[in-house]
Amino acid sequence: MADSASPAVTQALDVLRLLSTRPEPVTATSIARDLGLPRSTTYKLLGILIDEGFVQHLPEDRRYGLGVAAFEVGSAYSRQAGLARLSRPALARLVDEIGYTAHLAVLHGADVFYVLEERAPGRPVLVTHVGVRLPAHLTASGLAMLAELPSAQVRALYPGPHAFVHRHTPGVGCLSELRAELTRVRSRGYARESETVTPECASVAASVVDHRGYPVAALALTYPMTGCPLADCSRTSTDAAPADGPDVGALATGVRAAAAEVTRRIRGVRRDPVTRS
Repeated sequence: MADSASPAVTQALDVLRLLSTRPEPVTATSIARDLGLPRSTTYKLLGILIDEGFVQHLPEDRRYGLGVAAFEVGSAYSRQAGLARLSRPALARLVDEIGYTAHLAVLHGADVFYVLEERAPGRPVLVTHVGVRLPAHLTASGLAMLAELPSAQVRALYPGPHAFVHRHTPGVGCLSELRAELTRVRSRGYARESETVTPECASVAASVVDHRGYPVAALALTYPMTGCPLADCSRTSTDAAPADGPDVGALATGVRAAAAEVTRRIRGVRRDPVTRS
């Protein structure tokens, strides 16, 4: 077993790896023997993993197998990997046509997780590179996906003021503000943020949905704030920026088209907004 600053975590992972290699559930005695663990430690680890849903106990057989949570993690990995492959061509074309860096992100609880990046030539490295997690309500990608969720699910993800953290320029700060912003996202057909993630940068994003209309990802473009009209929330999606800044309406159109292409590729169906209440 590899050395680790957190041996209990390593031991728990060893248990899961062992169970994943077995064609059927096994006994605790077998697990302890194969991993060289004390029986007391083995039962303690199994108890924790059962509580978290990663292991299931079959009391009649006195055996242990992988639980639903382990299946969900494995399924999420497969789903995200396949989604990234399907999304890459659309993301690459979007960057080629518009010239700003684009990302693909998925929703993980109240966070977004970035799984794909297409960096435009000459553009700076952004914080939203692959593998980074950020609070969903601060990002355009997160807002685009939250807008597709039922209101009860959004409320569960944001149970109180403590859930609304900030990085730079404050974004939404409470559930009522979030609901109002999500209503605007649904009305516009895309989400936007201004300097809540990175100073002097803004983003626009659109969601990708599956066959149930559930948000599985979002595509986003990030661009410099120079002359950007996003600071004026009274503007509409058709407003263009001054000559020294990007045409945000054109960016939003490009992002929506790319997201729609990926949605078609996964056979997704976008729901009517009224069904999300």
